[in-house]
Amino acid sequence: MKISKTILAVLAIGALSSALFSQQAQASQIQGDILLIGRVTLDGNLLTATTVTNWFAAISGNPGKSTVAATSGDFTSVALGSEATMAHPWVFSPSTPVASLWSVGGFSFDLTSVTSITRPPGFLNVSAVGILHGAGFDDTAGTFTFTVTGTGVRFGFAANTVAGAPDGGTTVMLLGLGISALGIARRFLKS
Repeated sequence: MKISKTILAVLAIGALSSALFSQQAQASQIQGDILLIGRVTLDGNLLTATTVTNWFAAISGNPGKSTVAATSGDFTSVALGSEATMAHPWVFSPSTPVASLWSVGGFSFDLTSVTSITRPPGFLNVSAVGILHGAGFDDTAGTFTFTVTGTGVRFGFAANTVAGAPDGGTTVMLLGLGISALGIARRFLKS
C-alpha cells in the first residue's frame, strides 16, 4: 500500500503544529508572606472560643480591619501599616470556609479549612489552608496561622504561599513528539 506524499506531509505538519502550539498555561503563582496584626473579640476565652466576632486594626483600632505589619515576595507591593478588611464573624471551630477572609492591596484569601487548633496556656493557635488571589496572578494555594495571645486578645495572622508544581516536562515531551513525527514523515517522503 503506497501512502501519498501529500497525506504524509499533512500528517507531519499536523503533528508538528500540535507539539508547537499546544501550550500549557504558565503559572504565575503568588510567592511570599504577609503578616497582619491587631486585636480581636472572641465568643469566649482562649480555652473555649470557637468564633472571632470582630477584628480591630492595630494602629487605628478600626473595627473589621487588621494592620499589615510585614511583607515579603509579591506582597511587598502592599504598604506596611495598610489596613486589611477582615470577614466577621469567623467560625474556626467547627471549620467553616470563608470567602475573602481578608483582603488588602489587591490580594485576598479564601479560607477553605482549618487544619488544627491548639490551646497552650495563654494562647490560641489556629492553622488553616485556602486560596490566595491577586491581580495578575494565578490562584495560589496558601497556608496561614492565626495566633491570639494574652488577656489583651491580640492576634498575629501570618499567611504564606505554597509553591506551585512545575509542568513536569510536558512541553518538552510535546516538542519531542512533533520533531519525531516530522522525521518519520521525511523518511516516507524520500522513498
